[in-house]
Amino acid sequence: MKKRVVIIGAGIAGLSLAWSIREHQKPGQECEVLILERKDRPGGNIRTEKTGGFLIEGGPDCFLSEKPWAMELCKRLGLGDELLMTNEERRKTFVLSGGRLHELPEGVILMVPTKMVPLATSSLISIPGKIRMALEFFVPRRKEKGDESLGSFVRRRLGQEALDKIAEPLVAGVHAGDPQTMSVRASFPKFVALEEEHGSLIRGMLKRMALARSTHKTPAAGGPERKKVTMFVTLRGGLGTLIETLCERICRSKDTALRTGVSVTGVTKKDGGWQVSIEGGGGIEADAVVIAAPAYAAASLLRKADAQLADRLLTIPYVSTATVSIAFKKKDVRHPLNGFGFVVPKTEGRRIMAATWSSVKFNLRAPDDSVLIRCFVGGAKNNDLVSLDDDVMTRMVREELREIMGIDAEPALTRVFRWKDSMPQYTIGHEERVAAMEERIARLPGLYVTGSAYHGIGISDSVRNAEITAKKALHYLFGG
Repeated sequence: MKKRVVIIGAGIAGLSLAWSIREHQKPGQECEVLILERKDRPGGNIRTEKTGGFLIEGGPDCFLSEKPWAMELCKRLGLGDELLMTNEERRKTFVLSGGRLHELPEGVILMVPTKMVPLATSSLISIPGKIRMALEFFVPRRKEKGDESLGSFVRRRLGQEALDKIAEPLVAGVHAGDPQTMSVRASFPKFVALEEEHGSLIRGMLKRMALARSTHKTPAAGGPERKKVTMFVTLRGGLGTLIETLCERICRSKDTALRTGVSVTGVTKKDGGWQVSIEGGGGIEADAVVIAAPAYAAASLLRKADAQLADRLLTIPYVSTATVSIAFKKKDVRHPLNGFGFVVPKTEGRRIMAATWSSVKFNLRAPDDSVLIRCFVGGAKNNDLVSLDDDVMTRMVREELREIMGIDAEPALTRVFRWKDSMPQYTIGHEERVAAMEERIARLPGLYVTGSAYHGIGISDSVRNAEITAKKALHYLFGG
């Protein structure tokens, strides 16, 4: 009798995990793979809609090339030619400060300045703030070894203004989080490593950039020219293409099935394996179970199997977000749209976290006579706004765009997507809490959890961790 793996959750983590099981199977490791999804569609927070020549991303709109796992997955699925880079000639980010949009100084990598002249001439940071950032070279390493909040880390190394005007809004736009509670070790380990290895973020970043330039290989004369890979990458037809392709390939595989609209009510031990209980009665026996769902969902499913593990899973908090995509005719927008968009510091007291000028950032997102803008609502600082109904939220976002960008036209299209309790927050002590969970899970052979709650929130991190989990499950089932 073939062994069976049940995967609970058909977001990017669950789908890529199922694909990884098939990729890494060896002869003699035949098994059934069943994916169960509560909603009526797979994809989780990835959702692409196409209407009237517009391509709208309801959730994430890209992944980071610096973390290569999502791009590599696309290539293995035959989507290499569909990879779409950003329009680098328009690559600017703006920060709202004092009611005006200021360009983020060139060379600032998340929060670390690597070019002094653009920083010195920036209108975003005051003269005392610039001096404080430049003095980062001389700030000593932190002696304490425990975790630290991102807010404390940035304030200590770069100063309060860098935190308020650069780090906080950029982090809110990506993580929807609060720097005062976020774990710097879990959220930005690279910056902790820069301080520990080089004693300075600026010095360490410059050394890494120099090393990257020295090791970059230029194509041989007369050889094929490489397509430049930008920091942000998506697919020509939207990220939904990745979900559709994964589903098609998974379901084409022998002994693999995806069932949507199925609510799992619990996971319990049974006869050396696992019993997956389904709403409405009945259950599915499995040799291994992977929960690729939010940590709070995993906690609910595992309450009977291990109450202590369930309690630990509930220590990972979540916040809600919404995206509001609004299209306008180009002739009605006076703003030059000379960048990828803007972020909004908490100190500005606005009701949106950020806005992406989607049709500028990527091609093929709007008809030639139109522009598409995507605004972000909610997160740690305005979680309650996500509950507004569509009309009220759209009206609120239009008011924000009018006051920030001067857009007072009637939109050609609006689309609201809500993501309730969708963004895990890596608060101080996150790594220790996850280690304690994994120690508990190790006592439950054949049980695994994966997804954005544990070791990275982005698409690439989810793909990577799903592949690691797939290998663990195969090793457990078949050894070797």
